[in-house]
Amino acid sequence: MSPRPAREASGTTPARGTVFRESMLGTLRLDEEDRTRPLRLDLTVSADRVMRLTGTTDARATGRIRIAGWADDPDAQGELEISPLARRRIRYRIAFTADGRRVTLDGWKSVTPRSPVASMTVLPYTLYEDGVPIGTGTLRFPLTTQLVPFLASFRFPRRENPGALLAPRWQGERGRTEVWYTTLTDPATGSGLWLHHELTAPADGSEPYAHGWAAVFPKDGPVRHARFGPAPWTAAEAGFRAGGITVEPGRLTGEADGGTLRWKLTERPMAEPLFTFPRWSWRRPLLPAAQLLPAARALYDGTFTYDGATLRLTAAPGASARIYGHGNARRWAWLHADLGGGDVLEIVAAVSMRPGLRRLPPLVFLRLRRGGRTWPRRSERAAVGWAGAGRFRAAIGLPTWTVTGRTGLRRIRVEVTQPADRILALDYTDPDGAHAICRNSERADAHVLLERWWFGGWRTEREWTLDGTAHAEVGTR
Repeated sequence: MSPRPAREASGTTPARGTVFRESMLGTLRLDEEDRTRPLRLDLTVSADRVMRLTGTTDARATGRIRIAGWADDPDAQGELEISPLARRRIRYRIAFTADGRRVTLDGWKSVTPRSPVASMTVLPYTLYEDGVPIGTGTLRFPLTTQLVPFLASFRFPRRENPGALLAPRWQGERGRTEVWYTTLTDPATGSGLWLHHELTAPADGSEPYAHGWAAVFPKDGPVRHARFGPAPWTAAEAGFRAGGITVEPGRLTGEADGGTLRWKLTERPMAEPLFTFPRWSWRRPLLPAAQLLPAARALYDGTFTYDGATLRLTAAPGASARIYGHGNARRWAWLHADLGGGDVLEIVAAVSMRPGLRRLPPLVFLRLRRGGRTWPRRSERAAVGWAGAGRFRAAIGLPTWTVTGRTGLRRIRVEVTQPADRILALDYTDPDGAHAICRNSERADAHVLLERWWFGGWRTEREWTLDGTAHAEVGTR
């Protein structure tokens, strides 16, 4: 066997970062027009360290920008330079799509002690296209309605390095499986992609091997897939490498079926890691398996070629995930849903193979990342409730399966539909020699209803409907 030479330093305590939300209202006047347009900008800002008011903090920004009659982009992204005292400015550079054009909002708040409130709440800006100014405007932070939500949104989460979470976990034990998988949607064509990379260490002590597959789910046409491997396992410091297939921080490359399927993708993490199972279960593998996303959202660029056709991906939304454990569950369901505006829903519902656990209803691990905050606050809450009471419930089946649950003043209902003509069924072997079948759709539908208890009744807080852009799977052993 050839386990990786050393365990990554996952036991070290990550540094704290800063996350907050900000909304601003204002106007835009395009040079080609003689009128102004109302504009709203909603951002989630994330920095890799605790923000220092006396220094300069560089931060990432994602969110939604709406310009009346011209733009509504839920995937705006950019960066902030927060330096209110050292440089006396807070600079914003936000790129977004408007009427099919890629433009950038660039401006800064000029902080001055002579007018502290106005200088910290007024943002004059210029709009650029390909480096050429095309408009100007002003955004304002409305103190009366946004100050309290703004202050309440501040969080100082522990920071994780997404690249470090790609490092192999396997240490040479028998009966283990480890998975790196990526799912995404091409916004131009509506096609879904699935790349699955797996290490299997058989329980009988035979040599470990690497294998996997690639699949494309066109919007019009049949699902196309091809397997690669089995190939000898070669330990890598970060990611997966076997038979010319690679998964490493920021890059996925490979080919299958004699080169009929080929891919070369770059990955841009757009959010913090999301631990679907309890964080401790990844560091201390006491559960039958654990799953996480090194980044809750990511954008993909590059090419995916199949049967002579080439998808050219630009800012395709999706995510990569990791699994480590003893093998597949007895039954399971999985969902990854990019809800837009930086919001993400991840669900794993499973019935364990372990004696005693396999008689229980499916345990549900549900994580809703919304506005930079994750609900439920602890992943155990959805799976076990309070001493078994109040846990979330899953009804696993095809073509439709559901998850429902409540914690605190919120409750959720998720309905996932995997139409038969958008399903790919694949069988493979677990470390114990048993066969598993997964029925995957990278073009599933999903409806998510989030409600909040308010003055004696349940009211809709948010509702999302995904038509062919959800990623889902139902599996059995």
